[in-house]
Amino acid sequence: MTYIQEILETVKRKNPGELEFHQAVQEVLESLEPVIEKHPEYKKAKILERIVEPERAITFRVAWMDDKGEVQVNRGYRVQFNSAIGPYKGGLRFHPSVNFGVLKFLAFEQIFKNSLTTLPIGGGKGGSDFDPKGKSDAEIMRFCQSFMTELSKYIGPDTDVPAGDIGVGAREIGYLFGQYKRLKNEYTGVLTGKGLKWGGSLIRPEATGYGCVYFAQEMLATRYETFEGKICVVSGSGNVAQYTVEKLNELGAKVVTLSDSNGYIYDPEGIGPEKLEFVKELKNVRRGRISEYAEKYGVGYFEGQKPWNVKCDCAFPSATQNELGSEDAQALVNNGCMLVSEGANMPTVPEGVDIFLNAKILYGPGKAANAGGVATSALEMSQNSMRLSWTREEVDEKLKQIMKSIHKSAYEASKEYGHPGNYVLGANIAGFKKVADAMIEQGLI
Repeated sequence: MTYIQEILETVKRKNPGELEFHQAVQEVLESLEPVIEKHPEYKKAKILERIVEPERAITFRVAWMDDKGEVQVNRGYRVQFNSAIGPYKGGLRFHPSVNFGVLKFLAFEQIFKNSLTTLPIGGGKGGSDFDPKGKSDAEIMRFCQSFMTELSKYIGPDTDVPAGDIGVGAREIGYLFGQYKRLKNEYTGVLTGKGLKWGGSLIRPEATGYGCVYFAQEMLATRYETFEGKICVVSGSGNVAQYTVEKLNELGAKVVTLSDSNGYIYDPEGIGPEKLEFVKELKNVRRGRISEYAEKYGVGYFEGQKPWNVKCDCAFPSATQNELGSEDAQALVNNGCMLVSEGANMPTVPEGVDIFLNAKILYGPGKAANAGGVATSALEMSQNSMRLSWTREEVDEKLKQIMKSIHKSAYEASKEYGHPGNYVLGANIAGFKKVADAMIEQGLI
């Protein structure tokens, strides 16, 4: 058994049942074999053994009262995985599927994603099994206040700076920030994704989707291609998907699909700016289903299906983890797809990733392609610290340059280790080396 295999077996033994976490650790560690061979100091310092263990993992009870006066109880979490290069940074997710295994996977991925941004932020993630769907604003406020009452003991602008994620948007961030301010009697940048009127950053809502497209644009440039005239499929219909479509439209592509958990729509004419505005109103204001798009515009709706069988040039999985299976990956390749850029976290199963890599298509893994969101969160932190507010153009330009830098780091690392264009290997290596070197320089932490 190799050194890497021994660590993987230990991770599985110590963390039984946490399949998403096992998957994330395996993907990273297997990429690092050539690095460990070239840098024996990492093995000697037990960097891998240390990096797969969270520095701190917190679980707490969240008791709150619903509108009927009934007491409800949920579970809250924060996984503070690694702070070698800066304070913990990563979103809060409110969804019934949230558990320690899912959050550990997300926090582990966040270490390397944050490292790639070139900004001084460590990796963390948190949330609750609370489901905001169907809850009133008053119920969500009471839940958020109870959640923050406990979480506030473990976070701070120089310790841990959470953001939003699935189920945590501007409304939830507002309630969470208000309670933190009330408890601590201080106005600090302890959360990102805040409202523009009270410390938020322009471009933050758009950042993950825009960044994913910017990264894809850099990948296309290595083959002297652009988005002009490209047919694109996008999954999801939330924030990331919406702004992926917006940026693709600007760059001359035609997006023909969007989806939600019930099915997907196929619009061969393309989801142009006017139709996209309808989607934003549908999903962000009315919280409706994507099937309403099909009814309004008279296009195809495919219930219970995903959009990966639609013929396309480029695909942007932007919904959730493991949404794109091996058969889906093969269908994309068979239909001539030349690029996959991940807007969601780990949306492609490992077998699907292998299919993309073996087919030599341009494949941008989430930790690189969707790092624009956390990068802009870090820019919000900077603006809060300086008590400044940058213009939309300034933030967008900084985001574009960060995505270019991430692409360059991943591509150069893939070349250095003998697999040019393998962004999985390149992103993992580039993200890991920065953190590993910091851990060695800081001693036994």
